[in-house]
Amino acid sequence: MATKVREEVIEITEQPQSQEIDSKYRLIILAAKRSKQLQRGARLRIDIDPTKHKPTRIALEEVVQGTVQFHTTTNGDEELEDSDQQL
Repeated sequence: MATKVREEVIEITEQPQSQEIDSKYRLIILAAKRSKQLQRGARLRIDIDPTKHKPTRIALEEVVQGTVQFHTTTNGDEELEDSDQQL
């Protein structure tokens, strides 16, 4: 089971992303921040069954599909622009 999830994450991170997501590390950081928001009660932005998928998987899918808006600051940190909840 863990091997399957690991393979899926590797496959997702190797897919071409939007221009803002310039590395797999930025993708993972954004997904981690979004996952925290979901765990604190933020609404889902994609159509996925939350009883079958963990918040980390949902967050990764949201970032890959481009439903999570963010901007980078001058020091390189990412800040999510979430109307549901602030970090």
